[in-house]
Amino acid sequence: MTIKHKLSRLTYAMTAAALCASVISAPVAATEKVRWQVPLAFPSHLVGLTTPVKHLSESLAAVSGGNVKLRYYEPGELVPPFEIMDAVSSGKYPAGYTWVGYDQGTIPALPLYSGAPFNMEPPAYLAWYYEGDGKVLLEEIYAERNIHPMLCSIIGPEGAGWFKQQITSLDDFQGLRIRFAGIGGKVLENLGASVTMVPGAEIFQALERNTIDATEFSQPAIDKMLGLDQIVKNYIMPGWHQTLTTSHLLVNQDVWKGLEPETRALIEMGCESATLKGFAQSEWAQPTALRDYEKEGVKAQVLPEPVLRELEKVTNKVMDDMAAEDAMFKRVLTSQRDFMKHHSIWHGKGYLPRDYYQYD
Repeated sequence: MTIKHKLSRLTYAMTAAALCASVISAPVAATEKVRWQVPLAFPSHLVGLTTPVKHLSESLAAVSGGNVKLRYYEPGELVPPFEIMDAVSSGKYPAGYTWVGYDQGTIPALPLYSGAPFNMEPPAYLAWYYEGDGKVLLEEIYAERNIHPMLCSIIGPEGAGWFKQQITSLDDFQGLRIRFAGIGGKVLENLGASVTMVPGAEIFQALERNTIDATEFSQPAIDKMLGLDQIVKNYIMPGWHQTLTTSHLLVNQDVWKGLEPETRALIEMGCESATLKGFAQSEWAQPTALRDYEKEGVKAQVLPEPVLRELEKVTNKVMDDMAAEDAMFKRVLTSQRDFMKHHSIWHGKGYLPRDYYQYD
């Protein structure tokens, strides 16, 4: 081969490589324009819980070359947090970003998706959701509501709440006026607590005015953003009632079906990316918040194991009763329990024990 031929082949190869690189690096622009108004259930600055929606909107705009834009609105600007599902179902708004546990009164199975007591931790949940029955069952649940759901955020366990007194036995829940969400609220009702559901933005005032004696909301860093530590100094852990918390992007089914396949794929991938980003943000923020609590005199009490075991017994009874009353709740709960039992051999043998991570 002559030098001329070698140079010619080299030039061709370099040109082809440059072309491939430009294709790979270019935005995967959707051919249609999407302009959605998206109401939020929580303020957009809550780390890991709602901040993923910012990542989602920015990523979709970038990768689509500006064709797909989601404009999110703070709670109450478009609709109240508890009305997001109905607003999306009816087509009043094309999509909403929410904690689906708010709709447990209408769809009993939803708290199993938003965060249930003594349930999976995030890695196992993601395996069950994406590789197991989770995603398929959730889509079946929402199909009746004309909604396409997408997991769009996951964070780890919450704190078990802010209490004026320490919790040393189940008797300490008797008579408490407490803000508690999800299935955990039903558990505490069985223990004699008076449970109410207050939107996140109203919790501080409810505590300040003594409308409630205790509350839970989310993780340490998020609770700090709400200023709950300014009123109550006794913080209870771990989050037995929610071993994880999710948020979902709910999209009107007619709107979803009207999108081009490429656009649907972009939004699905956007939510998967937002889920990962939010989880990383959340795990980064929690230890700093707990250290700050210690400096400020907040006492983080870890519930004794006997109390946790008793709470688990009550929880299982509550969930068995709920399963007996609702067929879909039973299907989801059975699927989760089966997977947790299957996953336990890996979880128990593959991961280091918790006490290996005690560095103090």
